[in-house]
Amino acid sequence: MRELRSPSEGRERSGSVTDFVGRRRELKELREDIARTGLDTLSGRKAKAPRARVLLVAGRPGSGRTALAEEFVREVAEEYPDGVLRTRLTRPGGETVATERAVRGLLEGLGRPTPPGAGEDELSSALRTALDGRRVIILVDDAADPHQVDALLPDTPECLVVVTAEGPLTGIPDVRPCTLGGLDTPSAVELLAQHIGDTRVTADPRAAEALAEECGGQPAALCLVGGWLAAHPKASVSDVAKQLHEMPASTGGPLARCFRLAYESLPQPAQRTLRLLPLAPAGLVDSHTASALAGCSVAAAQATLDDFAGLGLVHPAHDGLFLLPGCLAPLLQALLEAKERPAEVQLARARMLERTVRLLHSCRAMAVVGEEDVREVLDGLPRALRFPDRRAAATWLDTRLPALDAAASLAVADGELDTLARRLVAALVRALAEHRGTAGAAPELYGLHRLVLDVAERRDLHREQAAALLNLADLDAETGRTQEALERYRAALDAGRAANDPYATGRAMESVGGAYQELADWHRAADWFGRALSQALARGERADEARLYGRLGNVHTYAGRYGDALRSWRAAAAGYRKLADVPGQAKALSEMARVQEYAGRPEESLHTCREAVELARRAGDQRLQAALQVRLADTLDRLGDPAAARLHRSAADRLLGDDPAACEIRSDID
Repeated sequence: MRELRSPSEGRERSGSVTDFVGRRRELKELREDIARTGLDTLSGRKAKAPRARVLLVAGRPGSGRTALAEEFVREVAEEYPDGVLRTRLTRPGGETVATERAVRGLLEGLGRPTPPGAGEDELSSALRTALDGRRVIILVDDAADPHQVDALLPDTPECLVVVTAEGPLTGIPDVRPCTLGGLDTPSAVELLAQHIGDTRVTADPRAAEALAEECGGQPAALCLVGGWLAAHPKASVSDVAKQLHEMPASTGGPLARCFRLAYESLPQPAQRTLRLLPLAPAGLVDSHTASALAGCSVAAAQATLDDFAGLGLVHPAHDGLFLLPGCLAPLLQALLEAKERPAEVQLARARMLERTVRLLHSCRAMAVVGEEDVREVLDGLPRALRFPDRRAAATWLDTRLPALDAAASLAVADGELDTLARRLVAALVRALAEHRGTAGAAPELYGLHRLVLDVAERRDLHREQAAALLNLADLDAETGRTQEALERYRAALDAGRAANDPYATGRAMESVGGAYQELADWHRAADWFGRALSQALARGERADEARLYGRLGNVHTYAGRYGDALRSWRAAAAGYRKLADVPGQAKALSEMARVQEYAGRPEESLHTCREAVELARRAGDQRLQAALQVRLADTLDRLGDPAAARLHRSAADRLLGDDPAACEIRSDID
């Protein structure tokens, strides 16, 4: 069976490193529930729509609901040969994951592309299509509400969806929750023995049972107290049970008491590091994050995280990452608010964001080809912030992306760290573009540009607002949302004018023209290209002038205004000649020849095309030269000279060999 890995927040598993114990009755009930006849819980009738069976494991945080769901998935996985997908719908800090992000992560796990800016409905439809005909398990961890889950449900009954949540999911048809309480005493003692060894349990079985009762049979509490006992081999099990029992009622329930036991045993520096972990985006922590938050060395932070993992305070994830358990997040947040001054918290957050920016600069540098460029960036960075090679940098970017996205979102939402937030988003955009390419990173870039827009609008930064709107509009245009792109291009024009930024206004006017061209509104397209051209002429921007003359020529050609088209292409060719851009001049002349042929002037077309062939030859552009030779041949055929036409086709064949498709001329200004 294949393991389908979703790169979303749900990729990290939050279970304990111990072997699964107990819950045999619950596992049996879940297995039997797969085959139960589906009923619509609202009407009591048999469900009409053939959807995937949904199984719900409900329980309070720390009850072991995720561990049970994982164990159940492991047991039935062979019956679903197309793999397992995982996603988490609530971050450890309690923030819900956007449904679009969760669906996008599942699609990426299936190897399906996700268009940037796509909405929830479009993505959900794409997910259902991708799962059609497959037998897949989707494990949905920590669902907050039924709407989140409904968007992930396949329409095929061959799939299975296993959901964990704190309570029932009212509104999802035919879901009967498997509600968890504490472990039975033998299972609780067995879980405890996995941490402290059989010898200490066998030496005093009554004390072990008493300790299990003090923990309420709660797996998270048992793991914490077991981790503490493992770190203190001389401590008595009975003494720990007594210590927990004597804690005041105000301490809280079993989990809070076991957490207090572990927390108070830590040295002061480690206590402070632990208190600051709720600031880690998406609950994901590595040595750099902990180092920046606590203001200590990376090596010291790594040792501290390893100690935390041994105590059950964090869970090892992968690639040096640790996951903050969601059940501990409220306890840590309460400590953070009680013991840390707001100014110190903001300073720790700023240090973490600054460290992230520097790591992103280092990550991006490893994707740059030139050694001098890499050395220039890395010279200013400590050795601990450098990556050994490009692959290591790319792996870091991939595994940290959920945390990096969350860091950018939180920094923007904070409102007090806008300068750092802008730097972070810019660094993340550049790193993604270098490692994945603009097209490959487009879904992530779309969200990042929206964050930039949020900050720019809040701070009245018109130039940055225009840039963000242009970037978003470009992505809209590339995915066929032309009307949305047009609206954003117009908004970018207004922002560019407010910033008195001629580059932004010129770019926006040209893009508005391009959107109208895509909508086949030739009159408006020509009008906006003309406005952009007027600005370029006024500023003496020759390269822009030549390109815009070409875009005008293209629009006039589509509209059948051949006289206007010829004038525009002639001006474009003259502009490229002044720029000494021989390939550009050749392409402009080739378009002139095409328009002359459309206008019924084959002799002029033949002359212009020959001139373009000579320029393409001088430029060393064999593909363009061959395409023009084919155009010459077609024109000669229409003029009744097949012998000359055959000569030009032969010349094109010699230039390109076995690649006849390369003979198609495409205008670079389309």
